[in-house]
Amino acid sequence: MKDNFTAVARVGKLFGQADTGGVSVTLYTTFPEDFDPQNDALFVDINSLAVPLYCDKFERRGVSGANVEFADFDTPRRAEELVGKELYIELEEERDDDEFYMEDLIGFRVTAGKLRGEIVDFYDSEHNPLFGVDFGEGERLIPAAEEFIAAIDFDKQTIKMVLPEGLLEL
Repeated sequence: MKDNFTAVARVGKLFGQADTGGVSVTLYTTFPEDFDPQNDALFVDINSLAVPLYCDKFERRGVSGANVEFADFDTPRRAEELVGKELYIELEEERDDDEFYMEDLIGFRVTAGKLRGEIVDFYDSEHNPLFGVDFGEGERLIPAAEEFIAAIDFDKQTIKMVLPEGLLEL
């Protein structure tokens, strides 16, 4: 499995009624306490591909066990393919504290000299990314350049910009 997955369980044996394809699963200590079987997927490595498994039924059995029925593995013959395989969850990508995307700044209040406004959009372009900033007279485009940003306060959602003279003139 790829780096952004972690093993959380192993399928032990078939379990349940003969026609359901249920399996008994041993949960590792890495199994998330907040796992939501209605919305979260588990993954299994099949032919070097991360195949998502969605739970039709998930019953915890003590601290380290569960009985599970997966959609698409709903017969004993299909469920047998999972026996002995590890189950994984996809890890959320962690970002450094100082890392952000320009799109994250939409909605931030902007101060540029005497002007006060708000970032209403971000236009991503490899050569000339732009902020759409509304200073109360409609959207104005400002280059999303590091040299124009004096300070960003993520807690207060504010940005202080230093713009070259004449940039906002028509």
